[in-house]
Amino acid sequence: MKSKQWVALLYGWIIVLGLMMLASFVLALLLRFTTFNDPALSWVTFVIGLISLFLGGLAAGVKGKTKGWVIGLFTGMGFTLFVLSVQYLGYQQGFSFEQSLHHAGYMAAALFGGALGVNIVGDASSSDS
Repeated sequence: MKSKQWVALLYGWIIVLGLMMLASFVLALLLRFTTFNDPALSWVTFVIGLISLFLGGLAAGVKGKTKGWVIGLFTGMGFTLFVLSVQYLGYQQGFSFEQSLHHAGYMAAALFGGALGVNIVGDASSSDS
């Protein structure tokens, strides 16, 4: 990967991290001040994760301008490795089967976001000429 693609990957990770932190803050407020319950929380967090990873992959693809599916996949893999590291080092637990499926979905969302991001940039630049 070229340095331009590493920068794009970094942008994707920053977007994902920022969106996850914002979503965590909003969900914490909802849990504190409403009657939001735990069964709904797992589905909401999964959907928020999918959207965050898609947008992170999209940002990485737009910034990278080439090989969007690779950049998107690396964005998702980086997030998954970060979560696995925190969970394994902090709690001495690996991924459960359900978590593995969720993270496969997260990587797919980032991959599609990256591919779409490159195509958005490609379509815009080709229509200018």
